[in-house]
Amino acid sequence: MADPIRSGAGAASRRRFMQQAGVGSAAVAAASLGLSATPADAAQAFDATYDMVVCGSGCGGLASALFSRWQGNTAVILEKAGSIGGTTAKAAFWYWVPNNEAMKKAGIADPKPDFLKYVARLSNPQGFDPAHPRFGLTQWEYDMCSAIYDSASPAAELLAAKGALPYRHVPDVPDYFAELPEDKAPKGRVLVPAEAIPSMSDGGLVAVRTMSTKARQEGIPIRTGMRVKKILQNPAGRVIGLEAEDELGAVTRIRARKAVIFATGGFTHNVELRKNFLNGPIYGGCAAPSNEGDFVQMAGALGAQLRNMNYAWSCPVPLEKAVARDGSMSGMFSVAGDSMIFVNKYGRRTVNEKLQYNELAQTFFEWDGARAEYPNLVRIAVWDQRSQDHSASAEYGRLIVPPGTDDRHVIKGATLAELARAIDERMAKYAGVTGGAKLSADFLPNLQDAITRFNGFAKTGKDLDFKRGDRVVELLFNGDVKEEPGRSNPTMWPISDAGPYYAALVVPGTLDTKGGPKTDTHGRVLDARDRPIPGLYGVGNCVASASGRAYWAGGATLGPIIAFSYRAANAAHAETASAA
Repeated sequence: MADPIRSGAGAASRRRFMQQAGVGSAAVAAASLGLSATPADAAQAFDATYDMVVCGSGCGGLASALFSRWQGNTAVILEKAGSIGGTTAKAAFWYWVPNNEAMKKAGIADPKPDFLKYVARLSNPQGFDPAHPRFGLTQWEYDMCSAIYDSASPAAELLAAKGALPYRHVPDVPDYFAELPEDKAPKGRVLVPAEAIPSMSDGGLVAVRTMSTKARQEGIPIRTGMRVKKILQNPAGRVIGLEAEDELGAVTRIRARKAVIFATGGFTHNVELRKNFLNGPIYGGCAAPSNEGDFVQMAGALGAQLRNMNYAWSCPVPLEKAVARDGSMSGMFSVAGDSMIFVNKYGRRTVNEKLQYNELAQTFFEWDGARAEYPNLVRIAVWDQRSQDHSASAEYGRLIVPPGTDDRHVIKGATLAELARAIDERMAKYAGVTGGAKLSADFLPNLQDAITRFNGFAKTGKDLDFKRGDRVVELLFNGDVKEEPGRSNPTMWPISDAGPYYAALVVPGTLDTKGGPKTDTHGRVLDARDRPIPGLYGVGNCVASASGRAYWAGGATLGPIIAFSYRAANAAHAETASAA
């Protein structure tokens, strides 16, 4: 059977209709520009009709389409980019699933009240109250977090049972705040695709491959190069379809009998939205380049309520790659190297380099009110030949990379003095995007002092300034290091007294943003009065996350995405098919 979207027959007949109706070509072209929502002209034909029209081919889109199809619905996936997978394809794809079946089989208890207390402690620390019925969360936050607990495991099990996402349990991976007393199940919630390599860094590629293969087997078309431009409503205000534009500018109208589900990612690559909404200056991120916040703008035109627009899943990134908008860039999940430190432009060490990536990124935004500057906005990672030899890796966004890989971010010097000059030259090159940041006149002696002090801590295994290596999660992301007999802290080793030395410029970035239209626990997009906009659903980073400022654990993005894809598909399935 020919794919109605690609056949062209519907598009040709629609063009003939518009010409007969006297609609000028200029008006037709103008109507296709911009991102909007508009009442559908009943006289205009649709090029294809499905029960569910899903936007985005990452985890949220693939899962939503699969869950819908398994309930007997027809579905299509539209992907703006030229290839499938979105940010998911770049992810390690750990997925955080509370009270999962593997935990139960292993005898690991994960009671719901304790889970909710843990997430509330992190998402709303200023309002956390263990004696409160909702632990200080709003009703919406509480209900959304409850939905994650209730649905993430059933969703993961269904994906596995159907062969779309077989998994393996990684019981030793800790939550990011496993030491908090509220976390009664500090390990055991993380699953990864079964075919991922031992380091688990390729999980996203595996997940996209297995889920998209299953989607095609189930008869779900996946159409790349289809940018959604308009959300269509009938006169009663129900969403009944979309207009999408392909790479050549041809417009296709697709009807949704039951629902349109958006899973198009956040607004990492929309500079205006980042500047207007995020808490601090962000240089970019490792989300798919197509993540430009399209849904924020289109849903806003329908009166959708926006929530948590100031939050992101954050991480440090290399300055050069961020400025270049390098689509291959990964966020720094792991700051590798033991004989390595971060200093600021004054040559001062101001942070625990092994902080979990989301928390590390927040420390770049410290504001010096007296100097009217961000002193730590551009940090300099400095390491020696020992770390270069034993900690180099192309995985998890590490700065220390093996020979023969992309090392344009790496600065080299035979001595610390030579390294400082090279750093200064590199910073001068990027002065236009850093507010003219440059090394202070006393950078070199301060750097030497910082190294001397760090080396003293490394010899004892105790970082008296920033407690590096004291928490279990810091060991998780430490990366490869040279084994040393009798060492008590594997995150630290003295930096060599002799070169060569290496450096890199590091700035704050995002994995993706986590704000957008507010949804209910069934993925229905809500208006300003908390009423569902009929026929419109959203899952993943294109909608508001109840996590707020928190990053609960590895996979705390993907576990909830799977849960809400499941819930959205269930709710959309129950919709009464609309009349166009």
